[in-house]
Amino acid sequence: GWHIECSAMSLGYLGATVDIHGGGQDLVFPHHENEIAQTEAYTDGQTMARFWVHNGLMRLGEDKMSKSLGNLVTVGEALERFSSDALRLFFLSSHYRSPLTYSDEGVAGQERAAERLRNAVTLPGPSEPGEVLDAGPFRERFVEAMDDDLNTPRALAVLFDLARDINRGRKERRNVAPAQVVLKELAGLLGLTLRETGSSGAGDVAPFVQLLVDIRSDLRAAGRYDLADKIRLRLAHMGVTLEDARQDTGWKRRHE
Repeated sequence: GWHIECSAMSLGYLGATVDIHGGGQDLVFPHHENEIAQTEAYTDGQTMARFWVHNGLMRLGEDKMSKSLGNLVTVGEALERFSSDALRLFFLSSHYRSPLTYSDEGVAGQERAAERLRNAVTLPGPSEPGEVLDAGPFRERFVEAMDDDLNTPRALAVLFDLARDINRGRKERRNVAPAQVVLKELAGLLGLTLRETGSSGAGDVAPFVQLLVDIRSDLRAAGRYDLADKIRLRLAHMGVTLEDARQDTGWKRRHE
């Protein structure tokens, strides 16, 4: 009965052939096999679906996450603890056909990964930028990964490689603004917002923090290490960590 209803609904709303039919791997047999048999028998052998997309099952510990088993973590419950970007990174870090085991530690690690992407997009480049950082090859690699059966782990690796080169280019005083646009665009294709979740997001305070960082660099160059250390200490109290490098100073927000 259930298989006949699904077949009838598909035929009624979508026609004899659909491009993509999805579902969990636990539905391959008998549900989807019966749908194919019934539908294609009725349509005289016309292909029911051109592509079948079966996702791996979410696990919690050793068991499949299931409402019937009572071992369920809802999206709402997860969003009370983590950002939507961290959850998306957690899901996309594994290929959709592979099983995935949920853990708070795993999502927390992706929260830090989301912050790396967020900083790469929001931190301003040098005031007098030089050579433009070319993000074209990264876009090509991203598209190639997504065309390969939605290989999101490879696509994410491209995003983090681009973020690394943006940070490196910023320290080398290159023009990273166009690459930042590409990074935000490609991240958006995966549903990543790269927005700060708190009330005072990194995107809002970034120019002001960078101004203090630049002033501190000028003070250090002038030998006023007492004032430079005061700025570092005050920023640390506000949750901003400075990272001094040979040619430049970077910063990042510290999250509880």
